[in-house]
Formats: sequence, structure tokens, C-alpha cells
Amino acid sequence: MLDLRIYLVRLGAVALLSMNATGQATGLVYQPVDPSFGGNPANGQVLLDLANAQNKYPAPSATTAGATSMQTPLEQFNSELQQAILSRVASSATNSIIGANGQLVPGTIQTGNFSITISPVSNGLLQVSTTDTSTGATTTFQVSQ
Repeated sequence: MLDLRIYLVRLGAVALLSMNATGQATGLVYQPVDPSFGGNPANGQVLLDLANAQNKYPAPSATTAGATSMQTPLEQFNSELQQAILSRVASSATNSIIGANGQLVPGTIQTGNFSITISPVSNGLLQVSTTDTSTGATTTFQVSQ
């Protein structure tokens, strides 16, 4: 029994002494997973399947996705004409509220269903408030002169 213990102790000592004292290490290398960023192209379908499985939102219906494509040519023309007229009204309003020196002029301008009010606040700031007179909805922002 004593011989077995001595043998095991000697075996353990030899094993410890024979081990390499310096550790072996390699640098960590980043490997992207997503093929869009240099990862393995085989991961593409797997990542897409995982994303689709987690997607809680339904695809938009044809009526909401392509509303303009569902319009007749006459409806499309009327929509474009309305946008062009609104753009001209906005341009006219802009010309009315900007003085010859390029700065905003305090006051109130009425254009159709909208009222634009420019008023001085403090420290050279002006407050621009746009009110929809038909609904009462108002948006406000501040600009410096």
C-alpha cells in the first residue's frame, strides 16, 4: 500500500514537472454572423427565418401599401393638382411673412383654413404658430432671427 502511494506521488510530480510552464493562447478574432456585414452567406436564410418568426406586425394590405397605385388616373391628377396648389399657397404665405431683409415679420396671416401667427418671444426668438381654423389644431415652433 505504501509503495502504491509513493508511486502515485512520484507519478504526480513527474506529471507536474513535465507540463509546459507557459500557457498557449491565441488572439480573439471577430467573425460577423450577418452576411450583410461579411458573415457566412449560409446564415442569411436562417437569420431571415428567425426575424420572420419574431415579427409581430402583419404585412400592409394592398389598399394601404399602394394607395396611389389603386387610384384612377383622374384621382391621381386631382391629388397632384391639390399638392401643387397647396405648395403655391405655402410659397405665397412664406413670401408674406418674410421681409425684404430676409427676416420674419411679426404678425398674423390668414390663408384659407390656416392662420399663421408670428410673435416675438425673447432673446431674439420668434414663435411661429399655425392654426387650422376648421379644427382648431395648432402647431408651434420657435426660430431665431
